[in-house]
Amino acid sequence: MRVAAQIDVNAPADAVWAFVDDPGRYLHFMSGVTRWEVVGEQASGLGARYRMLMRVGSAEIGGLVEVVEHTPGCDMAWVSVVGIDQRGRWRLRSRGTEHAPRTHVELRLSYGVAGAGVFGWVAEHVAAPTVRAHLRRSLHQLKRQVEHEQLRTAAAARRAARVG
Repeated sequence: MRVAAQIDVNAPADAVWAFVDDPGRYLHFMSGVTRWEVVGEQASGLGARYRMLMRVGSAEIGGLVEVVEHTPGCDMAWVSVVGIDQRGRWRLRSRGTEHAPRTHVELRLSYGVAGAGVFGWVAEHVAAPTVRAHLRRSLHQLKRQVEHEQLRTAAAARRAARVG
């Protein structure tokens, strides 16, 4: 099953990427995710591994994932190593102008219950609305946090200019 969500964030792509590329922030904006922890010494980038779990109904699904594509400020993709079969992708694209930067953010997740036959197919389809809602909520929370951080940074710069 493949689900996706997208949103426009009123901030430059680098500001959004700072959240997307920091595994320590995932539990703060990823809806339904109950665990996103670094496994190994590499915290981010190509080859980084994370143990992730997402609550879907009464179950927590997920497993160990590895980053297989990492283009800073632009794209990150992961695949499952152990656990439920999944592939995920963050895609960031700059929009707007220099004075009004905007970033189009897309989050995709494909998942499946390998070898489960018709029962797996049913489980995937039953879970889809919940997973899709988690993705949408995650993007709204990401937008809120990134835009809030942009406002805080701008206010700090204004205060520093007044004092200096």
